[in-house]
Amino acid sequence: MVETSLESKTAIVTGASAGIGAATCHEFAAAGANVVLAARSEDTLDAIADDLESAHGVETLVVPTNVREEEAVDALIEETIDAFGGIDVLVNNAGLSRGSDVESMSTEEYETMQETNVDGLFYATRAAIPHVRERTGHIVFVGSFAGQYPRSFNPVYAATKWWTRGFAKSVAAQVGDDGVGVTVVNPAEVRSEFEAADGKTFAEHFEEGEVSEPEEVAEAIRFAASREGSSISEIDVNRRDKFADGF
Repeated sequence: MVETSLESKTAIVTGASAGIGAATCHEFAAAGANVVLAARSEDTLDAIADDLESAHGVETLVVPTNVREEEAVDALIEETIDAFGGIDVLVNNAGLSRGSDVESMSTEEYETMQETNVDGLFYATRAAIPHVRERTGHIVFVGSFAGQYPRSFNPVYAATKWWTRGFAKSVAAQVGDDGVGVTVVNPAEVRSEFEAADGKTFAEHFEEGEVSEPEEVAEAIRFAASREGSSISEIDVNRRDKFADGF
């Protein structure tokens, strides 16, 4: 399988302010790509962008974006085109979890997950496809272990990630003959700011070495986006004992 250089390519990363998203921005910048950082926290994005530029000499663009808002996502794509002239990689990373049990889940919690994990994913992919097609680039979807196996906790979050995988694979069927690469990267537990059902973050729940690190997932994303010709369909990133005692 041939690897293509990401030098001077343009990559958009949603959910770029922390965890997998921030690590992915660093991974792409280290490979020489110009990075567009999208999330709601402008100050955090500015700090990350400064680090990328000073450490790697790449260009960055910060676009504060709530992926739940269609107009904001369209503006993200438009600002990227204005700044860099095209898009080589879109990393659909923005996602969150709220609540757990269906019977006690509030409508607000349900809608927040749906609007972020499903609607935001659709808005970004729809807006980016024509530009990624022009450069025969890549769209990478951050899925989840929860989108592969039945879950006893937070079925709604799991359903959004099953949707992510189904959508991504069908998008691949639709745009693959246009030369667009599509990959789903499925992490299990990642030691990041992602919230568990009890409101604590995974970084609080797990010690270093217990589960995957954001950088490991970012490396998988960069690997997928650097393929030329073929397309990596799916990558699973699990801690080594994930299946040892059931899940």
